[in-house]
Amino acid sequence: MKMIKNISKTIALLAIVFGCTNNTEFTKEEDLAELTALQEEIELLVDSGVCSENSNCESIAFGSKACGGPKTYLVFSTSINLELLQQKVATYNALENSFNKRWGIISDCSVVLPPTSVTCVNGKCTAIY
Repeated sequence: MKMIKNISKTIALLAIVFGCTNNTEFTKEEDLAELTALQEEIELLVDSGVCSENSNCESIAFGSKACGGPKTYLVFSTSINLELLQQKVATYNALENSFNKRWGIISDCSVVLPPTSVTCVNGKCTAIY
């Protein structure tokens, strides 16, 4: 339920940001730079986590394929700020979806499946496919 509230807040924020546009249009490169910067923030947050057992590990859908669905799944430790991760990922996914539409991005439309399990290996969460 908390995740739904966070996603709703993120969507509302994005609606405000995109609804209050001025005459300044961003270039594709600027839009891509924004996505890249946010992805790097997310990866740093995920990389900061540590685990001691498998129950400390989870995964989350990440990115937005042009045909729909996630590009991949991030595997992370629950030792990080989960609310912050969920907010950043929801923002990234929405921004990438908008980027794809705005710039006519295409993808292979293959379905990316989540990991069958996630395990803790040497203090880091690892995906098992």
